[in-house]
Amino acid sequence: MSQEARPQSSVVDVSIPSVARMYDYYLGGKDNYAVDREACEELSKVVPSTQVLAINNRRFLQRVVRWLAREHGIRQFIDHGSGLPTQDNVHQVAQQVDPQSRVVYVDNDPIVLAHGRALLEENANTAVIQADMRDTDGIMGSPEVTRLIDFDQPVAALFVSVLHCIPDADDPAALIKRVADRLVPGSFLVVCQLVSEDAATRDFVTEFMRVSTHGQWGRVRQAHELAGFLEGLEVLEPGLVEVSTWMPDADLGPKQLTQEWIEFGGVARKP
Repeated sequence: MSQEARPQSSVVDVSIPSVARMYDYYLGGKDNYAVDREACEELSKVVPSTQVLAINNRRFLQRVVRWLAREHGIRQFIDHGSGLPTQDNVHQVAQQVDPQSRVVYVDNDPIVLAHGRALLEENANTAVIQADMRDTDGIMGSPEVTRLIDFDQPVAALFVSVLHCIPDADDPAALIKRVADRLVPGSFLVVCQLVSEDAATRDFVTEFMRVSTHGQWGRVRQAHELAGFLEGLEVLEPGLVEVSTWMPDADLGPKQLTQEWIEFGGVARKP
């Protein structure tokens, strides 16, 4: 896959569904358009568990960040494909543990950049950049990243519910390896993506999202494929799991009533 910097548009196209805005809608947000809501409603007709899945994924992100900050002393986070700001964002969770925690959000959707900068303009330890998450060199060399992130110290690189947006041709495993190679030992990579063991579900969702987003999509994969992305890294307990079962705070989260697909992932450490 080429690491060429892909041109980023500052124009919000409200005629094409955005993955970030669809996710915002599923989480009960207001930063979405009719085209996003319509795509969500069509998707939910075939995969009705999608909204609960999105909520559980967000809670997984919050638990992971809190755990990394409290238990492992991580004070630097790069959130690839961060999506729109909502409640209990990465910087808010991390800075509850240590106000000096530093966070960079990365997303290619211009509406994320606009809303993120408005939210963060009074938080000197947090930044948002508009970039393609596949452009590792561009991200790592961006002024905001070099200002906030010390690569001589451990970093947590987050890829939460975004790897399914990367086509096989762009090699998501190579992306994880590129990022891991830039981090010092003791750093962490948090990964999860949509998986299904049902071929019909994989094929439907992949094609629906590819067409709906005009190609801004990769593939719903199988669980064993995600495991292959972490070769050379130490996957920590409880391993790669359906994310609502990853160190749950309590048995209070919403339950998926159907299991046609799940959000599957975990945490790996660079040895």
